[in-house]
Parts: sequence; structure tokens; C-alpha cells
Amino acid sequence: MTHAFDFDNVPERRGTDSQKWQRYAGRDVLPLWVADMDFPAPPSVLAALHRRVDHGVFGYARPLASTTEAVVEALWRRHGWRVEPEWIVWLPGLVVGLNVTALACAEAGDEVLTLSPVYPPFFSAPRHSGRVPVGVPWVREAGGWGIDWEALEAAVTPQTRLFLLCNPHNPLGRVWRRAELERLAEFCARHRLILCSDEIHCDLILDLALPHVPSASLGADAAARSITLMAPSKTFNVPGLGTSLAIIPDAALRRRFERAAAGIVAEVTCLGFTACEAAYRDGEPWRQELLAYLRGNRDQLLAGLARDFPGIKVEAPVEATYLLWMNVAGLGLPAPAAHFEAHGVGLSDGAPFGSLPGRHLRLNFGCPRATLEEALRRIRAAAAAA
Repeated sequence: MTHAFDFDNVPERRGTDSQKWQRYAGRDVLPLWVADMDFPAPPSVLAALHRRVDHGVFGYARPLASTTEAVVEALWRRHGWRVEPEWIVWLPGLVVGLNVTALACAEAGDEVLTLSPVYPPFFSAPRHSGRVPVGVPWVREAGGWGIDWEALEAAVTPQTRLFLLCNPHNPLGRVWRRAELERLAEFCARHRLILCSDEIHCDLILDLALPHVPSASLGADAAARSITLMAPSKTFNVPGLGTSLAIIPDAALRRRFERAAAGIVAEVTCLGFTACEAAYRDGEPWRQELLAYLRGNRDQLLAGLARDFPGIKVEAPVEATYLLWMNVAGLGLPAPAAHFEAHGVGLSDGAPFGSLPGRHLRLNFGCPRATLEEALRRIRAAAAAA
């Protein structure tokens, strides 16, 4: 099979503005922590950006009709979700969307439900504005992780206003099934909760048998109480261009969201709109090859861990994202992230995600295969030293 795109040879990021690589500047540490990949953006995106830069004028920007159309068409083509252009609210980042949602949908002291562990801003965004995050722990089921529905019901109080969902889930790499989402939508309707769904990884599903089901696509009632957050940033590796969107079908809820954002949320830049349009309109061939490469990385990583590391467990299938959630409790380390860093691998500590201290680490495998092979060698040395 011939490949049109090269994911093995990537630009040098040391000494650049990369947040990921700057963390360990001057140290021999492979950064596999923050969720950006080491691959260049698709050639179609780079070409569009070059054309826009050559224009030479970088004033305040608004999306072209073609930009919105590219998003709408991609959501219909990939996920069968028909979105109206007026539902879209543009944002300079998905975490901004989580913060605005907390402001728009709850008052100070109100509670925001989520499932734990989860991407850390699910906890920090409500806290920033005096809302109270409430994490309901996942439970182990046959073949993976599941919702403890009794605990979820018990967590609802008269102060609960909002449910934050990660679909697909970061850090567990889990793809939600339609039946689960329907039950969750019914739960939110019964308790009169807004459902905010972070779907930034929806185009990074690795399991070919699993479709992405947008939570707002489940019917009129689900759509009416939904805020869906999306971005091209994770899939096409353009997070530094700060372009995301909230999709809010209900006009009244959309006005609440826009009022909460007014005056405090920056506008998307001209280069961000350009990259977004090119990614959604022309990036599909690159995305398909990326997914194949990430599947290879995932499979090599899982095989290596299963073969060589009895103290490290991957507790469920990695169905989506380029992120691996590892249980390292078997190594008996009080500070596992620091231990692995001392052995040349920079991973995300699980505690900010809601895990118990010393139990979990998150690894980003969105990197060239050679980097991953070197990381496995260093992980082996770190595990042996434990």
C-alpha cells in the first residue's frame, strides 16, 4: 500500500514555541503529555494558510459562508448530523466553550455533573466561575468502563444544572454507544439539565466498527437542551490556531451562551478560519491515513505493554483518540509522573483528571513510530527501576 503522507519524518520541535516540547527544554525527556501531535498539519491546510498569508492583510475576521458550509457538510458526511449554519457560535478554543457553558447554564453555587476521571477542564471550568463540579466515578464492566447509573442519580441535587460529557472520552479513549447516549439524554431531560458534549475527538475514532453519535442528533428534545463543542484542532493538529465552535440548536439557549461570552471571549483569527475550512473541506484523505498510522501506534504500544510491563495495565480498549490511560498502581510509585520523567518520558499525571494519586498516567501516542519505540524503551527502564 502506498502512502501519500509521511508521518515518520516530522519537523524538529525542540527550540520552537511548542508548549509540549518547551516543558523539558534542555533535558532529554520525550514529551508525551499534552494532547497535540508531532505531525505537520495536512498539506491542504498548509497550502490554504500560505495563500492567506500571501494576501498580506490580517484584519478582524468573520467566517465566510464557505467556512461554515465546510463544517456543516463534514458533520453530515461523517456523522449523519444535519446542522443549520445559524446554530454555530465560533470560539477561540474548546476550553473557552466549557467555561462559557458553565457561566451560561448555572449560577454561582450551582452544581455541574460529569464522569470521573475526565479531561481536567471539566473540573476547573466550573470552579473558575464559582460553580461546583461533581465527579461521578466510572465503574469497571466486562470489556471496559461503564456508568454507575445509581451513583449518577444519587449525585443529582436541587442545585444541579448541567452535565458535561466527553464524547469520545478523554482520557479513557472510549466511544459512546447510541443506547448509552439515549439513556443519558433521558436522564438530563428528567432532571432538566443542559447537556454539554465535548466532541473534539469525534473524528479520531480508531475502532472501525464504532460510529461517532453526536449527542445532539438523538432527537428534538436532546437537541433543545444541548451544547456541542467541536474543533478541527485535535484531528488536524492545529490547536495553536485557536479555532473551535459551539453548536447550539435552541435559539434561546444560544442567546444565553452568546450573552455569557460577550465582551470576554476573543474572536477567531483569519488564519484560524482559513485552516478550519481547509481541514474540513479538503483534509479527509490525510485524516484517513492519520487514523491508520495511529492504529498502528496504538497496537504497537498495547502489545509492548502487555508483553513487557506486568506492573502497567490498560484497563479497557482504546477505541478513539491518540491518548492512552495507564494504570501504574502495580509499580508502587508514590509519584509516578516524576519517576517516568526522571527516566526520560514526560507523561500526564492522572490526579488532575480525577484519579487517585499514584494510580494513573496518560500517554500521547500521536508521534512518529520511532519516538514511540524509544518511549517504550525508556518506560521499560523506568518500570525496572521501580
